[in-house]
Amino acid sequence: MSTLDQNTGRILPAGSQPRMTNRQRLMVAVLLTAGFTLAVDFSILNVALPAIGADVGFSLDHLQWIATSFALFAAGFTLLFGRIADLYGRRRLFLSGIALLGGSSLLGGLAQEPILLITARVAQGVATAIVIPAALSLLTTSFPEGPVREKVLGLNGALMAAGFTTGAILGGVLTDLLSWRWAFYINVIVAVAVLLIAPFVIRESTTNTRARLDVPGAVTVTLGLVAIVYGLTSAGESSWAAPQAWGPLLAGVLLLVAFWKIESRVPKPLVPVTILARRSIAWGNLAGMLAFATETSLVFLLTLYLQTVLGYTPFAAGLAFAVLGIGTVVGGMVGPRVVGKIGSKRTIVLGLLVQAAATTPLIFLDTNPEWIAVLLAGTFIGGIGNLMAIVGFMVTTTSGLPDEEQGLATGLATMSQQVGITLGIPIMSAIVTARIHTLGDETTTGVLSGITIAITSNVALCVITALAIALFLGPKRSTPSKLASL
Repeated sequence: MSTLDQNTGRILPAGSQPRMTNRQRLMVAVLLTAGFTLAVDFSILNVALPAIGADVGFSLDHLQWIATSFALFAAGFTLLFGRIADLYGRRRLFLSGIALLGGSSLLGGLAQEPILLITARVAQGVATAIVIPAALSLLTTSFPEGPVREKVLGLNGALMAAGFTTGAILGGVLTDLLSWRWAFYINVIVAVAVLLIAPFVIRESTTNTRARLDVPGAVTVTLGLVAIVYGLTSAGESSWAAPQAWGPLLAGVLLLVAFWKIESRVPKPLVPVTILARRSIAWGNLAGMLAFATETSLVFLLTLYLQTVLGYTPFAAGLAFAVLGIGTVVGGMVGPRVVGKIGSKRTIVLGLLVQAAATTPLIFLDTNPEWIAVLLAGTFIGGIGNLMAIVGFMVTTTSGLPDEEQGLATGLATMSQQVGITLGIPIMSAIVTARIHTLGDETTTGVLSGITIAITSNVALCVITALAIALFLGPKRSTPSKLASL
């Protein structure tokens, strides 16, 4: 029986699969390039922090604000801007965010004093909160639910995860060969290219009805998320018992409770409680948050292992994670096919279990340099599993919703991603630190013991999450289907 291709408007012969138009291909390339660039920004400056501190005048105890200021605003404002995109235009917001990214990156590259650099990083964080949910919702509203959308989301997930790893490698290369300032200037080049092309290939996608923005809800959820991210970051830098850690965390929780109460009472809520109550949204976003938390924190643990235990340079440690980057790309390509065959829920479960199985051998790391082979194999396979779970999470949390709520859905998904990235490292850092203090051993032996216990916790978290999703997520929303060829 013939079918209508909703992407091209053509009648397809029986058994044929829909394909993208040339304009859609270029649009996807532009949106994915923007998302990849912003994912790189999460980690590109980490290796360069000492050089930045020396050039700009940061004291050692204030260096972390170069990363923290970005994470605070990227995670805290993403839900707000995701909803604004629904109400006032996704294309318009996307282009505004790219322009802000270009301007803030130019400011960061030219900065000669700490306040200007921090201002640039804050603006980059806000640009991230604007661009990523807008780009994701443009992708999901441009393709109907089905194999093409699943494959596009798979590519997006692969590039977002690979971007985090690429940032660590690229930061070391740029700092060694050119200057850390090129970590900012590259964004300017990308932003200009996107602004030149995007207006011709991206069409506006928004509802015809204009609702008033829920200001009380927007204020409470934004402040709540900022407080929680700040508390998590502070916990990783000091301890969970420190007032600067538990104080903001408590304030954040209270603000989110207030947000929930507001959303249940206002006529036009920022986030309808009916959406938050859906199992596909609640459990799907939990799975995504923990998938990002476990993998990014594992990168932190293995970086610590490579540099502290095996004596690798930061640049060599960054290169070691190129294998993980390849694994995430493979996982992004495989994930949509798995979703098409077994559904998004089972893909999440399978991906997390593969990640856990691949990470398990790393529990037994020791001081023998030959363990690098096991580490590379484990991170490659684990990267595939992790991206399978992320693709399943993205399909689950963006399916079954009308177009006018896609910005909200992608905002929630982006928030889960960014909170997960921020959440994992302080938790694993706290485990390592607690073990070192328990042993009273700050030598390589004590650090290695802390790393292996943290990796054990990482594996356990993957397994527990997989079991929870299997039990509580409910029926999968995407039906198995044959995947399209792009």
